[in-house]
Parts: sequence; C-alpha cells; structure tokens
Amino acid sequence: MAARTKSTKDRPSYRCTECGWQTAKWLGRCPECQAWGTVEEYGAPAVRTTAAGRVSTAAVPIGQVDGRQATARSTGVDELDRVLGGGLVPGAVVLLAGEPGVGKSTLLLDVAAKAASDEHRTLYVTGEESASQVRLRADRINALSDHLYLAAETDLSAVLGHLDAVKPSLLIMDSVQTVASPEIDGAPGGMAQVREVAGALIRASKERGMSTLLVGHVTKDGAIAGPRLLEHLVDVVLSFEGDRHARLRLVRGVKNRYGATDEVGCFELHDEGITGLADPSGLFLTRRDVAVPGTCLTVTLEGRRPLVAEVQSLTVDSQIPSPRRTVSGLETSRVSMMLAVLEQRGRISALGKRDIYSATVGGVKLTEPAADLAIALALASAASDTPLPKNLVAIGEVGLAGEVRRVTGVQRRLAEAHRLGFTHALVPTDPGKVPAGMKVTEVADMGDALRVLPRGRRAKAPEGAEG
Repeated sequence: MAARTKSTKDRPSYRCTECGWQTAKWLGRCPECQAWGTVEEYGAPAVRTTAAGRVSTAAVPIGQVDGRQATARSTGVDELDRVLGGGLVPGAVVLLAGEPGVGKSTLLLDVAAKAASDEHRTLYVTGEESASQVRLRADRINALSDHLYLAAETDLSAVLGHLDAVKPSLLIMDSVQTVASPEIDGAPGGMAQVREVAGALIRASKERGMSTLLVGHVTKDGAIAGPRLLEHLVDVVLSFEGDRHARLRLVRGVKNRYGATDEVGCFELHDEGITGLADPSGLFLTRRDVAVPGTCLTVTLEGRRPLVAEVQSLTVDSQIPSPRRTVSGLETSRVSMMLAVLEQRGRISALGKRDIYSATVGGVKLTEPAADLAIALALASAASDTPLPKNLVAIGEVGLAGEVRRVTGVQRRLAEAHRLGFTHALVPTDPGKVPAGMKVTEVADMGDALRVLPRGRRAKAPEGAEG
C-alpha cells in the first residue's frame, strides 16, 4: 500500500506551454487554449501547506485608502492617454502587443522621450536592437531627451541593475520575450522565462511606484505570444493593429484596470515617425466635386469613437465562367450576403454574372453590421452605374429578409456625420434625436433604401437589373 501511494505521489504531471493548463496525463491538444503539441511533462509539484505569517500592512477601511497614489500621469501622447484612461498610473504594468513592423517600437520611443522630464526619468531597455540602432530611430522621429536613458540588455539581472542606477519613473522593455533570467532553465521567450521576467518586472514596478510598458510578440493567429498568465498579471493589455501597407494604426484596449476597454487610439505612421490623429475621418474619405457610381459613406464605431468611412464597389462584365469576388477592408461573408439580398429582395439580377470588387478607403476595416446598408447601396449604385446623392451617409444592419435593423449609437454616428458637413442620412426606423439641419430618411427595408437612386438614370442599369 505504501509503495502504491509513493508511486502515485511521484507520478509526473503535464503542463501546456502556451496557457499553463495542467493535467495528470499527456494530451495531444490542450483543452484550455486548443493548441496542438504544447502539452509537455514536468515534475509533479510537492504538496505544501502555508502557515499564517506576519502581515506587511494592516487592513484598513476602504474609505481611508489614499487614492491619490493611483493618479494617472500623461504620457505626452494624447491618443495613447485616451486608451489608457488618462495616462500611466504609478506602479502600473502595460503590455503592448502587435505584429512585427506595425510600429510598436516607434510609438514607445516617442512616448519615452515625451514622458521624460526633470522629475521623471525614463529608461528604455531594448533586447532586439543595438543602442545605436535605437539612437538612429530617435534622430529620425526627434525623440531625444536628456532624461531618457537607453540600455541594450537581454539579461534580467542587468535590467534590475539599471533600475537601481537610473531610478526611472517609466520603464519601457522592448521586448519581454527577449529577456531571460540566468536562474531559470529554458530559452528566452519560453513559458518559464517569460513568467519569471514578467514577474520580476511587475514586482519592481509595484515596489518602486514605477510605470512599466512591456512590448509583447504575437503568434501567427494574432494572439499574444507566451503564457496567458502574462495577460492576467499585467494591469493593462493593449493591441496595436494596422496594415503595414497603410498609414492608419489603431491602439485598442483589451484589458484595463484603470479605465474603459472600449476606447481606441488612432495614429498615422509616416517617415518622420508616428503621430496621433484626433480627427482621423479624413483618412477614410475621398473628396470629390462630382459624385461617382459605386461609392457610399457610412459611420462606424471604433470603441466609442465614430469614424466616417467610405465603401467603394465596382462591377464589370466577367470574362470567366465563375465571376470574381474580391474584397479589401470588408468581410467577404457580409459582402456575399448583401449580394444575395440585392438579387432576391432588391430584384437586381445582373450582379450574379459580373465580377465584383469591394473595398474601403484608407486601410480601415469595417466589420460591424452597421455598414451593411452602405455596402448594399454601393453595390446597387455600381450595378446601375448611378451615383448616390452627395453628402449622403447610410447606417444600418441589413437582414436576409431585406429588412433594415437598428444599430447602437445612431445619435453619435449622426452627430459625427453632421460635424463633417454631411446633410442627408439613411437610417433605420426610430433613430432618436437628430442633429438640427440634417435630413434623415428612415428606411424599413431595402426597397425603401434603393429609392435614393435617381429614377432617371436607373433606366441605364445593365440588362437584367431593376432598382
């Protein structure tokens, strides 16, 4: 019996290297994060009990806790402050993740220079580049400051030594996957190393009241690399998004213990660096004196921020048996659904036999259903070669029965469109309060929406098309 108990106690355990999930037997796929081939064997932990010890600080009523210690300090970048909830809180640890080349290092180097001052030093630690490479980038984006300190280190003990020497108010670690502790086995970027490095930096931040910005890598699926424990340990998780071939960059809050998680910061990446966009709607519009068929404007919500965006569509005669369907910045499934609705509910039969191209302007991605009505009208306008009226925006979700459904934030969307000079809007029924001076047309289905196409020119639609 004793031998059986001992063999059970010494039995090895298994753990997922991606999310840290543990099990008593090996599995090919982790049930927690659904990753394949990540469950590995490790020693069974010894069962221990912890006795009560002396407390470091006595518990006090919550009303007596000094909340001024958690007052946010501005980073110097307004768009980043918007996402953070006002700025960086002393002792807060922020994880910024994004694809390679999207501009994470450029943004944080700009933040490091603007946040540095006589009272607040900044330490920028790079583990992926040399100090001279970072200096060249700083010269290019004008991110030089006498209170910004730079170090190129990949050893955790050396990083902690720099903290003792510089005593910064802000630490930027680029990136957490490149730093390793000599006391932990494993290569840099492994689960054990990332956990140890992140834990040490978090402890140092809390003890010193130092804000910390950690750069994280992402996997090929776009998820943050490393154990999910890293996301749970930090206070704020930000996602840096953007097409590397476009100028627009978005910083989206995923987790925030100090503010809302539905805020989005907009940036423009250019040769001189990266700048915040307080009014980014101009990037997504094409200003024309004459209306062009196949274009329609809509107002999308990125977090709580309304943005006016343009949808463009083009239809041409197909030269192959299976017509092409090419989409950029839109979801292919949504465009296909709008084509089916137009053909069945809108009686536009010419679309099925033509090549169709749909795209957005400026690299913005429209994924919310509120853009359905604009997509459908752009396709109908392209099919009939009839331009929509100028200064028109379309807002609404379109169902398979052809009905136009209500969406959230209609009043905020209309207010943004009115601010930019648009005078006419197509919206679902019961839109609420309408801005003064703006004409709003309520549409219940696609039949009502298609009536905005001028009747005189709809006769020139391709053969088989009816509006």
